[in-house]
Amino acid sequence: MRRRNGREADELRKIVIERGFIKYAQGSTLISFGNTKVLCVAMVEEGVPHFLRESGKGWLTAEYSMMPYATPNRSPREIEQKRGRSYEIQRLIGRSLRAVVNLDMLRDKTIWMDCDVLQADGGTRCAAITGSFLALLEVDQWLREKGIIESSIIKEWLAAVSVGIVKDEMLLDLSFYEDSKAMVDMNLVMTDGGRVVEAQVSGEGFSFSRETLNDLLNLGEKGIKDLIKLEKEAFGESRWR
Repeated sequence: MRRRNGREADELRKIVIERGFIKYAQGSTLISFGNTKVLCVAMVEEGVPHFLRESGKGWLTAEYSMMPYATPNRSPREIEQKRGRSYEIQRLIGRSLRAVVNLDMLRDKTIWMDCDVLQADGGTRCAAITGSFLALLEVDQWLREKGIIESSIIKEWLAAVSVGIVKDEMLLDLSFYEDSKAMVDMNLVMTDGGRVVEAQVSGEGFSFSRETLNDLLNLGEKGIKDLIKLEKEAFGESRWR
């Protein structure tokens, strides 16, 4: 099928990374996947959840919110309680980042990751995970500059991307229009070593074969490699090490 913006089936949308977006945070990134824009801000606090007290370990957790103006129709702010979708996504972000962080090195500190969707056009959770990882790299650098840690807490590079089947064709990095018509939809989180952190896949009233699943994973992995290459260009791999 011909994609609306002329992209190839295995091509990412235009990715824009703006580092150091928030003055007072230890790490921040405004990331754009096409028209999807997510602000990812990381801050370090003393203390850990009760289940980690006196363990000597640190913690990392995330919050995710969709701004009222992020979609064509205004949505109310989630002031008192998160909606089910937002709660599920913020748990995914936290799990994904913790998979590549050495929490033992944080020593009774918590990294808070706030992900605010400023504009939504599909793939917000994948943009949030990818942007949050870049914000985390800045936190890692800050911790080392302050002498809080001696070496990096980050074990592997990380990114996330969506893939799906639309009109019998496999597509990478779905826009909202494509996602709304997808017969199969997957969100894939992977490391630069090719290790899967999470794969959320479902058929929308449509079953698919194991071979198709493998093909989706392969397409997603290609997108992850492209994203991590952009991450390294934006941050500088040598500086991280």
